[in-house]
Amino acid sequence: MTKNIASYLVLALLAVIMLSVSFSSKDSIVDLSKYSTKGLELVYTVSLDDDIKDDVLVSNDENDVFSPYLGKSFVGFREAVGFKESRGDYATVNTFGYLGKYQFGAETLKMIGINNPQQFLKNPKLQEKAFIANAARNKWILRRDIKNFVGRRINGVLVTESGILAAAHLAGPGSVKTYLRSYGLDNFADGFGTTVQYYMKRFSGYDTSFVKPNKLAKAI
Repeated sequence: MTKNIASYLVLALLAVIMLSVSFSSKDSIVDLSKYSTKGLELVYTVSLDDDIKDDVLVSNDENDVFSPYLGKSFVGFREAVGFKESRGDYATVNTFGYLGKYQFGAETLKMIGINNPQQFLKNPKLQEKAFIANAARNKWILRRDIKNFVGRRINGVLVTESGILAAAHLAGPGSVKTYLRSYGLDNFADGFGTTVQYYMKRFSGYDTSFVKPNKLAKAI
């Protein structure tokens, strides 16, 4: 009789544990905006130009190093751009006055609904929202060019959607349109000499399907 009671108690305990695990997994929600590489020394997806393979959209090379294991996902794209722009520093302002982890200009911030640069610098979550809003706006502006040029090569560089969006972040969508429609003859460079073509190549092949085209995208 005692053995039977003990068996029932063990079975009841196992059932409670299984139900608890099941409910907790259903209720968990991952907030991607909380993930950042700030403060980490990274060996990242964006290596020197010589190491980039133009003909590979998604790398399957076991020797490629991704940290923190984001690969070619959208979060990988976002963090790679942030790392290139500022090494992931939300509070930085460069010599040209560009702000935060993604080095936004004040005029671009206004277009996505942000009018207080100092508040923007102190708000990492807002900076992440700004990156997505700006990418959505740029994707809408460049939607026809994405359709017409993705998969082609310009000056030997394979055109991908992520490369286009990264270049638009650097130079603005107008400069990217000009680059694509001139087939690389008009290659805008920023104040540090970084070109549209360089970003096209460096950020090639990420999955940016998460970003939906939105003409009126706002961060606030």
